[in-house]
Amino acid sequence: MKLKAVKTSPAVIAALILVLTSNPLHAQDVRVALSGSVTDSSGKALPNVQVSIKNLSNGESKQTQTDSTGRYNVPDLAPGDYELSASAEGIGNAVSKVTLTAESQSAANLVLMSPSVPGANPPASGAATQQNLPNAPSSSQTQPSLEDLGFSKSEQRGNAQQQALLDKRTHMLKIHQRMGLITTIPMIASVVTSFNAGGRSEGTASRDLHVALGALTGDLYGITAYYAIRAPKIPGTETRGPIKVHKVLAWIHGPGMVLTPILGAMAFSQKNNGEKVHGLAAAHGPVAIVTAGAFGAALISVSAKF
Repeated sequence: MKLKAVKTSPAVIAALILVLTSNPLHAQDVRVALSGSVTDSSGKALPNVQVSIKNLSNGESKQTQTDSTGRYNVPDLAPGDYELSASAEGIGNAVSKVTLTAESQSAANLVLMSPSVPGANPPASGAATQQNLPNAPSSSQTQPSLEDLGFSKSEQRGNAQQQALLDKRTHMLKIHQRMGLITTIPMIASVVTSFNAGGRSEGTASRDLHVALGALTGDLYGITAYYAIRAPKIPGTETRGPIKVHKVLAWIHGPGMVLTPILGAMAFSQKNNGEKVHGLAAAHGPVAIVTAGAFGAALISVSAKF
């Protein structure tokens, strides 16, 4: 059988070439999207904030706005180096450089801060490659750390006024902790001397020493409590972990520190009158033990991280 030659027209050849080359050309035209969130220094999401991204190679810019949840999305971007910026009147601004690649989904978050704050305008965070990362927190900070005192990292990056408030609160809480440790010394001594002050010894020396130590404990406790109560509050601060346990125990040893000397004075008067301790005064010992135990547990709660 004789095979006939197939004639191919120039139009068919051109169409085949176009089909074969179109996919590689299309594959080279990669486009990516950049998304992320915009928040203030406390971590609160900021809606309707203008976000701009500028291509550093050709100078082209695109703008968008954050939605009601503080999220933004800029589609149809070519891989490359970009400058990402956002600003909101009365809150601050942020500028960051990001590198978009075709290999991964790119994301970048911005935190708006006042330009007057040292360390303001930190780079965005996310999957995109970033430059000019902010300085890490100092490792020379004395104990306890701000996280030990109940502050999140976002709360440590406030504006100038918030930072001054945070510094004052930190200073007062550190004094509160040191005074609490000092208070344990006369408290333990007071508990030890209570065994002789209660009954077997008919002399007044042991009772007088016990009363003196109890009075010193009460005075030091009052100073300790003052620095905790008067420390300025930071709006939005979340109580958690050991700090939450510490505060709950305060509701036990706080009233106990008020009742213990009152009941002790009643017991002291009855003993000096030659009477047997009776009535409400008989609760002096148990209340004192519970108070001392709760106070000790409160100290341990902030000494161990969990």
